Amino acid sequence: MTARTRDIEKAAGALRAGGLVALPTETVYGLGANAADPAALARVFQAKGRPPSHPLIVHLCGPEHLDLWVEDVPPAARLLAEHFWPGPLTLVLRRGRRVPREATGGLDTVAVRVPDHPVALALLAAFDGGVAAPSANRFGSVSPTTADHVRAELGDAVDFVLDGGPCEVGVESTIVDTTSEIPSILRPGGVIREDLETVLGRPLADGSTSRVRVPGQHPTHYAPRARVVLVKPDKVVAEAELAQEHGHQVGVLVPPALADAPVKAHAVVALPRSMAAYARGLYGLLRELDQRGCDLIVTSLPVQQGLGLAIANRLRRAAGPRPPNDTATNAIRRQRGVSR
Repeated sequence: MTARTRDIEKAAGALRAGGLVALPTETVYGLGANAADPAALARVFQAKGRPPSHPLIVHLCGPEHLDLWVEDVPPAARLLAEHFWPGPLTLVLRRGRRVPREATGGLDTVAVRVPDHPVALALLAAFDGGVAAPSANRFGSVSPTTADHVRAELGDAVDFVLDGGPCEVGVESTIVDTTSEIPSILRPGGVIREDLETVLGRPLADGSTSRVRVPGQHPTHYAPRARVVLVKPDKVVAEAELAQEHGHQVGVLVPPALADAPVKAHAVVALPRSMAAYARGLYGLLRELDQRGCDLIVTSLPVQQGLGLAIANRLRRAAGPRPPNDTATNAIRRQRGVSR
């Protein structure tokens, strides 16, 4: 038996015993529990500090298990699963009787996906069941893309950390609601809108008015300790230097068009031109700027198409409202031209 096989067996045993397992996926690391065990699911919410009204995503080892967890599968959902599973796509469907309401935030719908990671798939096969797994971090903070991120943030709250290396996609899955006649995106992610619409042969509906709750919809989410401020691309350098002059330890994520511009700031990172590389590295960059002592991060949104739509969504929520006593927020509001 190889070391990896032993680790997978230990992780599967921990799940069977009602424990919590951090598992790698192609998107981010998840904090997994037996999706059919309400007590284990309660531990997930406790470990993360996550409100119980926020649904979890149930991970399966293959689309052939879908009918065990949902009430019915519309043709559009079958089509999307056929094309994009395993992969970074989550489908919202009607909850089957096997799914505890603790996994759905009390809703009659359940979010399910098949991850595209050999270690995750091996664990799911060994466990032979569904694993509910939100991101393996404290609620609202930056998602983990390495096993070390999980250990640093959750520590002993996790019974076993299954290390599968860095995540390849780096942002969470795209969530598509397939319970209506026309599917809609509730969260942009690793599968882009254009590819979904090509497979479906029609445009997706506007999901902004959907009453279905899914992960990642909180106004402030994916947030580092440092305050994130979003400005127009051509204002990034000027606003970062202004904040530095006002006494902040500023981290700057510099757009590719300004890669050669000199910047006077505490920490300067040039963003990659590739959206895939940007998505893969985004959460690691936010964590790095925290570790380097930044209290403020200045950047801009990428072009909102393809993976840029998911990146922009994460940055907007990372820059979401902070408590009124957040000193960095109050100081920035007094500075000219800096806005969310």
